[in-house]
Amino acid sequence: QVQLTESWGGTVQSGGSLRLSCGVSGVTCNTYALGWFRQAPDKEREGVAQISHTGGRWYSDSVKGRFTISQGNAKNTVYLQMDTLQPEDTAKYYCAARCGGLVWRPTPSDFNYWGQGTQVTVSS
Repeated sequence: QVQLTESWGGTVQSGGSLRLSCGVSGVTCNTYALGWFRQAPDKEREGVAQISHTGGRWYSDSVKGRFTISQGNAKNTVYLQMDTLQPEDTAKYYCAARCGGLVWRPTPSDFNYWGQGTQVTVSS
């Protein structure tokens, strides 16, 4: 059974940094991708970043150059380093997993497994 468990998010001032982590267990696919999505109030859930089992990465245009996705050495943790945060980054962030490779501009339906989500608030 796949389980994804995000760390606590938090509140940070505009321009600040925050790192999210997600514990991953039970993924048995030969090829897989791990991703981060976010959902702001009254908005659709959007893909933010992905990393494949081979280390390939994808970022949305809105976070490219500011966010970095990575995996721990044991590949049982996925991180999202968020720098230069802006108020528009405020959202609930979700960790997700899928069997298969990276997806260009992923939608929630592309991912099979989800964490419970963690709130990130950026104050101006």
